Amino acid sequence: MKQITNTILMIRPVAFRMNEQTAVNNYYQKVLDNLLPDTVNVKAQHEFDAFVEKLKAVGVNVIVVDDTLDPDTPDSVFPNNWVSFHENNDVALYPMFAENRRHERREDILDLIEEKGFVIDNIVDYTSAEEDGFFLEGTGSIVLDRENQKAYCALSPRADEELFIEFCEDFEYSPIIFEAFQTVNKERKPIYHTNVMMCVGTTFAVICADCIDDKKERKMVLSSFKDDNKEVILLTEEQLNHFAGNMLQVIGTNENSYLVMSNSAHESLTQDQITKIEKHTEILSVGLDIIEACGGGSARCMMAEVFLPKK
Repeated sequence: MKQITNTILMIRPVAFRMNEQTAVNNYYQKVLDNLLPDTVNVKAQHEFDAFVEKLKAVGVNVIVVDDTLDPDTPDSVFPNNWVSFHENNDVALYPMFAENRRHERREDILDLIEEKGFVIDNIVDYTSAEEDGFFLEGTGSIVLDRENQKAYCALSPRADEELFIEFCEDFEYSPIIFEAFQTVNKERKPIYHTNVMMCVGTTFAVICADCIDDKKERKMVLSSFKDDNKEVILLTEEQLNHFAGNMLQVIGTNENSYLVMSNSAHESLTQDQITKIEKHTEILSVGLDIIEACGGGSARCMMAEVFLPKK
């Protein structure tokens, strides 16, 4: 199986703002009091459009879908939390923690993907777990090493262990389960999404190992990367605050690969870290200041990878 793809689904926001329902356990979100809601949305749209242009300029196939005003979905710009597309023609739909995020799941988007020539044979739907208060937010909660059939998951209010194991059984991944924390007002709190603190590329992994407080769990995760001959590039917790963990490797023109991240993430990296990354892949960075501040998510969250085969 391929680890990275050339095709990305992205949702253009129409009413982007800070989502009060996700802020309860996403400690990266901020209220921008000095900006009117309309200004926030327009700035987010500019960031989104510039991001899409940058991806297209290096040959990434971006499928852009416009969000709708009704229902109210302030976080629609982060589609990787509700859907994932797999090489075996399967699509997974995920249960979401915030009620207003559940409206992001749209059948017409799946229809559009099929219209573009991709084959969907089967929809694996985990969303009924919402009724019982269990959540698993897609490739936000799960970081996949598709080539080695491993799935990494930091447990949190948005990543339920039993659901994760069910996903791994359905898609034939080996589960690697741990807990990851960040310091908030001098307290250790669970990191809401695994993809905030780690990213798995073809020949490397970027991770803030310091977030894994349990030494045995930390060793297990790092050993797993070493077993797969991935170079481990370590981040600091301070760098996570600049979304340095929230990266995704994609394929551009002529099979060239790019590690996509925000400007904020890129600027937080040391020269040594940049050199290590550039041994494996090129870096592509984009300005996402408004989306990061209000949404509490970054570049990786905005891209839902499409691995489906074509007709």
